[in-house]
Parts: sequence; C-alpha cells; structure tokens
Amino acid sequence: MNYWSDFLNSFPDILNWVWQLIAFKIPWYQNFFWGLILISLLVWLAEILFPWRKNQSIIRNDFWLDGFYMFFNFFIFTVFISGFYKIGGLMFSSFGVTMDSISLIQLEDLPSWLQLLTFFILLDFVQWITHILLHRIPIFWNFHKVHHSVKEMGFAAHLRYHWMENILYKPFKTLAVMLLGGFEPQQAFLVHFFAISIGHLNHANIKLTYGPLKYIFNNPVMHLYHHAYHLPKGKFGVNFAISLSLWDYLFKTNYIPEDSGTVLLGFDGDEHFPKGFVQQSLSGFK
Repeated sequence: MNYWSDFLNSFPDILNWVWQLIAFKIPWYQNFFWGLILISLLVWLAEILFPWRKNQSIIRNDFWLDGFYMFFNFFIFTVFISGFYKIGGLMFSSFGVTMDSISLIQLEDLPSWLQLLTFFILLDFVQWITHILLHRIPIFWNFHKVHHSVKEMGFAAHLRYHWMENILYKPFKTLAVMLLGGFEPQQAFLVHFFAISIGHLNHANIKLTYGPLKYIFNNPVMHLYHHAYHLPKGKFGVNFAISLSLWDYLFKTNYIPEDSGTVLLGFDGDEHFPKGFVQQSLSGFK
C-alpha cells in the first residue's frame, strides 16, 4: 500500500514542478523549461546566420515534429513515468541496495568545481556506454531508429528519440549517481544546461569543430557521421559521443573521413520507417 500511495503522490508533485517551471516560479538559472527554449532559440539563430548546408531550409523537414519530441520527452513523458521511477527506487531500497552501498566517490568531500567536473565526466561516460548498447542490441536499436530517422540535421533533432530511451537511459544514469554516493552537486543544473547546449550544437546545421578541443568535445562535424547512412564496413555505428568525444578517440570508435556536410543520413530501410509521432512511438514494439 505504501508503494501505491507513493506512486499516486508522485504525479501531483511532478505536475506542480512542471507548472512552477512554466510560471517562472523557479529561478531562471534552474528553470529547465525556459532554459531549453532559450538554448533552442540561440542555436537556431546561429543556424540561420551561419548555415553549413546553405540549401537547407530554415524550417527544415520534420522541424515541427522534432520540436514536439523535445517537449514531449523532457516534460510530458516525465509526468507519466515519474510514478514508476519512484516505485523502482523504493524497490531497490527494500532489497538493501542503497546509494552508500555501492558508492566509489564521496563528492561532498571535494571542492565545488571538482564535484561538477566529476559528475559531468562520469555521467557522460555512462551515457556513452548506453548509446553503444542502443546500437549494438537489436531490440534497443528498434527504438533508437526514431532518432536516426532524421534526414536533415537541425538543433531540434537532438531530442527526437523514442520515449523508451528515457526508460533505458534512466537506470544507467541512476547507477552513475549511486557510484557517487547518491550525491548530486548543488550546481548540477549547470551540467544539464551545458549538455543540452552541446547536444543542440551537435545536431545543428552549423560547421563547428572547436579546433584542438575536438578531441575532447563532441561537435557537429563529428556527430554528422554518427547519423550517416553509409558506415565503415563491419561497423554498427561510429562517433557515439554525447558531450565528450574523448571516449570515441580513446576506444577507437571515431570516424570523420571528410567535412563537406553533404553526408546522406538515415539507415538501411528508412524509406519504410513511419513518419508521424504516434506511428514512430509504436514502431519499436513490432
């Protein structure tokens, strides 16, 4: 009965949180709703002013579909799934799996800047591994196809992904936090906004490499080849970086043969892939 009560109570809590975001009742520097909008507008403006593929429309193919995915995955779906996350946490606790039981690093003992850096690097590495699994495991790839059905790259393509990916990523992200003793830095929102900015830029119609920093940070030129239709022989994917490209360079999954920006995007058979949100949401279960 406690599980059921916690499950039901989670919905008004998360709805109240979303409303507080929209109504500016949460400080601007921690406001994920308006922060997402601001970052999106700034990157879109950069696309308009400095387009890499100059023949691509400002309102590109599937622009509005991708915009809907952004808000659905970040906010609408969060409301629906919050109760299940709550139950999962309680079940782990009931089996004696606590944050302290598997912690490797006590972040609270570190300076603030090192807390943020450690949190960011570990979280990004865990997401990099998860991303590889989305390509490597066929049942996961069925859901990840939604993201790779993008045929023209633009900032909003960053958050076009199947809602099942929220469920697949969450346990691994939780594991990363557990390894840190369940501690999230007070300024963790900075990591969130930085990751969103990098992700938007990676998918944007802008030519950026960051010079020597390309070996550290993911960038649009590198990520374009992650979405390439034609991959190197024997590869199930390349350039899996989320924010940090260094994992791909360290583990030899990097691949950037040229930088014209004219790469054909998609995957084998994508001409038969559903075009609408509802059909794409159901496609991975077939």
